[in-house]
Amino acid sequence: MFSVKSRHRRAALVTTVALAGAMCATMTTGSAGAIVKGKDSTESYPFMASIPQSVPKVTDDGVCGASLIDPQWVLTAAHCVDTTLVKPDGIVRIGSEQRKYGGTVRAIERTVIHPGYKQGGGEGPNRNDVALIRLDRPVAEKPIRIADRPGRPGTPTRLLGFGTVVDTTDITKAVFADRLQELGARRGADTECSPGYAGETRLCTVSRVPDAMACIGDSGGPQIQRGKGGRWELMGTTSGPGDSDQACAGGPGLYSNVPAYVGWIRKTIGRHV
Repeated sequence: MFSVKSRHRRAALVTTVALAGAMCATMTTGSAGAIVKGKDSTESYPFMASIPQSVPKVTDDGVCGASLIDPQWVLTAAHCVDTTLVKPDGIVRIGSEQRKYGGTVRAIERTVIHPGYKQGGGEGPNRNDVALIRLDRPVAEKPIRIADRPGRPGTPTRLLGFGTVVDTTDITKAVFADRLQELGARRGADTECSPGYAGETRLCTVSRVPDAMACIGDSGGPQIQRGKGGRWELMGTTSGPGDSDQACAGGPGLYSNVPAYVGWIRKTIGRHV
């Protein structure tokens, strides 16, 4: 990421980051948004969730992604529920291929942000960019299993999201998908992202489609891989860009390594049963 050199650019950056879901250079806090050059979902993803939200004085039609990991809990990015950046509408939609209708809607009962979360700002990516949301009631949709570990570099993966389909770093120009989008990707080597970005808790992700990647609005959404029996498993959560390219689709993405947080996830859910 590049450093912000003026107050005006920094203010614009905070606004853009608020709905981030993927990899735009101006998102120096490491957020990310909708999938650029993805395609309409090709199968049912009952664990896919969306979080309607607004950015004060900018838009009331924002969105972040999330993954159902328990009948009453979803996992998302911490910056998606960071009230210094965004204002969640107070609901979560689970199991729908449509952003604004279908599936099951539940109220947000409680939000738990990882205690080590820190916005990256101009100093690199977000740290510990994960959060849990407890729904007011359980849902019937089937949660996704968290992978024991992410696949090695080169492992085929899939990205899901309702983020912008237009490659832009300006949130006012974003065009959020009404239909769930998917994109074929692979786990990249740490060296395929900028130095210091990927590591033990952050996964470098590379699109298998030219000039495509998650973008504004895809934040918090899942990166999935095939597990035993070909079942989808959750390996990553969209966090932000993997380098300082000017466009979302111009470089790799950065995903929180969900298996690395299993201990915290289990402890948090157990504490709030």
